Amino acid sequence: MPLVKLAENGQIIIPDDLLSELGLRPGDLLDLEPVPGAIRISRHISPDPPAVGISLQKSIARKNLETPIKFIKGVGPKLAEILSKKGIASVEDALYLLPNRYEDRRRIVSIAGLRPGVTAVFTGEVIAANVVTTKGGRRFFEVVVRDGSGTISFKWFNFNPAFLKKSWKEGKRGIFTGLVSQFGLQREVHHPDVEWLAEGESVEAVMARDPVSFGRVVPVYPLTEGLHQKTLRKVMKEVVDQYAPGVESVLPPDVAARQGLLPLNEALRRVHFPDGDADPQLLEEGKDPANRTLIFDEFFFLELGLALKRRGVTLETGIAFTVSHLYTKPLLKLLPFSLTGAQRRVLAEIKDEMMAPHPMHRLIQGDVGCGKTLVALMAALVAVENGYQVAIMAPTEILAEQHYLNIHRWCDEIGVSTVLITASLKGKEKKAALERVAQGEAQIVIGTHAVIQEKVIFHRLGLGIVDEQHRFGVIQRGLLKKKGENPDILVMTATPIPRTLAMTVFGDLSLSVIDELPPGRTPIETRICFESRRNQVYGIIRDEIANGRQAYVIYPLVEESEKSDLKAATQMAEHLANEIFPNLRLGILHGRMKPEEKEGVMRSFKAGEIDILVATTVIEVGIDVPNATVMVIEHAERFGLSQLHQLRGRVGRGSAKSRCILMAGERLSEDAEKRLRVMESTTDGFKIAEADLEIRGPGDFLGTRQAGIPDFRVANILRDGRILEEARKEAFAVAEKDPDLRLPEYELLRAELLRRWGGRLELAGIA
Repeated sequence: MPLVKLAENGQIIIPDDLLSELGLRPGDLLDLEPVPGAIRISRHISPDPPAVGISLQKSIARKNLETPIKFIKGVGPKLAEILSKKGIASVEDALYLLPNRYEDRRRIVSIAGLRPGVTAVFTGEVIAANVVTTKGGRRFFEVVVRDGSGTISFKWFNFNPAFLKKSWKEGKRGIFTGLVSQFGLQREVHHPDVEWLAEGESVEAVMARDPVSFGRVVPVYPLTEGLHQKTLRKVMKEVVDQYAPGVESVLPPDVAARQGLLPLNEALRRVHFPDGDADPQLLEEGKDPANRTLIFDEFFFLELGLALKRRGVTLETGIAFTVSHLYTKPLLKLLPFSLTGAQRRVLAEIKDEMMAPHPMHRLIQGDVGCGKTLVALMAALVAVENGYQVAIMAPTEILAEQHYLNIHRWCDEIGVSTVLITASLKGKEKKAALERVAQGEAQIVIGTHAVIQEKVIFHRLGLGIVDEQHRFGVIQRGLLKKKGENPDILVMTATPIPRTLAMTVFGDLSLSVIDELPPGRTPIETRICFESRRNQVYGIIRDEIANGRQAYVIYPLVEESEKSDLKAATQMAEHLANEIFPNLRLGILHGRMKPEEKEGVMRSFKAGEIDILVATTVIEVGIDVPNATVMVIEHAERFGLSQLHQLRGRVGRGSAKSRCILMAGERLSEDAEKRLRVMESTTDGFKIAEADLEIRGPGDFLGTRQAGIPDFRVANILRDGRILEEARKEAFAVAEKDPDLRLPEYELLRAELLRRWGGRLELAGIA
């Protein structure tokens, strides 16, 4: 290292040759080290600049994913509008629009080598193209194509003859793709894809010209009107090539390694444009490592959100109730029956959690008629014994009224005050009810969404009970919670929810299952009957009533506002009373009646003063008449499986044999018939729920599309249950290790979780 002598005045003068040797320029920094009589000089080398560039790159990549789709090459305003109908507004939306199937276009097959049931790519020349009319008068457009090995025919059944004749001229050569079918000895393809060859052009040249569509496993995307497969494929290729590399995996590296996951950007690329050795079937079934990575990633973030929410609850201070039996014992004495073992077990779980100093968040799940409401009422009385109020929230006025009618009867007898608050409560009546709640005079408040409105102020809310949770979102639960100082929350559902669904929707709740029906129940025989057997059905009703029993006839009311259905139910009651059963006593029950009218009808039916109760789905819950042994459900195909199961649960409540008859229209859709056959085959609520979930999908199964169920972009909770279990385990372990995600290694994880789920899961606590 060069040495420079100090000048007498203390200055350092560096000779020119040394400057060039050290590569120094004016303004450069030097390192100086004093040695006797001289100074050792070296050029100062700065350490690497701070890693701010990396986080900046990540921010840019994240921002790029928000790029509006209209700015992608080949899109433009018109196509952007069409894509928005499929929910694709940004680059990220496009990356998660996955193909719904794949075509193996890696090799050209000869026509002789085409196999029925297989989608294949082959070439040939058009030798005939005509409209054909069958003996039965059916018309279709047929094209015959040949190569050196044989011929095959193409068919169109909905067609524009002028357009097809112009496109499919004899002598034209093309590359064709389609699913091969076999009818008798003839093989055919319906509506094939085609890429025409220009005069003298080779097949190889065309395939080389369009590498997105040929020589590979090709993605086939779900389309919408005005969108063509080829156009969408080109857009997706552009998006994947340009933006997928910027997608970053933020899962903890140890989790990704344990689960054998691919980097997220690679998984996206492979699932859109698979590698040459990919298996199209595995991709379609969601079993390829690329699918598994995307599915796991999606489940992990939901479960992490739920884990933090649940963990947050256990860390919050809540009310430590004491159990004095001030009201619960008197209630048990009033009951004409004793609690089942399952009810006692679940009640013990609830009491234990209510006595803990943290807020309870528990889901009670149980089949129709298992006695959930009574268990919830017992929990409510524990809160009341401690000087707290209870809010019971139901999704519809009818359900809220039913709870009120059932609960206030018991509560009046043991000296507990109740009040009903619904949207239809008006004027002075409403004001008086709200005052009773605010002053704490009303101990149990029952109502609809109206209970969580700003105007409802509780004096001292200690417990919130949410009924039929599948019609409420997480947000509503949160709003109810804010009505008190960390009240306990108890959720009830009569819809048996399959485990995978419970883990996604109620993953932040502890679970109690009432898996035992009260003694003396008899199995219900269920049968589908069509219009042609109506008289026999009426005969069954007459026979049952002649034996001293009672019957329900249910008419569908899909929405409370659908006046047409209501009118039909009323007309039907008149028709049955006047023309079919003139000697029997009929009553009618529907959602437009006042609460006291409904209560009067229900009381009369229970007392045996009504033989046949004609009702809408008002009776779905809450009526317990052991003497009713037959139920006829009109237009049964209009109901979901879970609702049919709920309705059926109104009979079979005594020791006599009970029947449920599903009256169906003559022309049933495939789904409707499937639903009704499931009802015939089982009375097990969980089997019914699994079947319903399979037929209708999670969104519809849970009542409404937006009701608290996450919309998964890739995952399918039915197909991917095992991955969900794994993701849940890993997510809960992370939450256990770092409940606030404050460790430096979880910084990105925390930001991504808030971005995806923060608002929907109310995760403000980690913001």
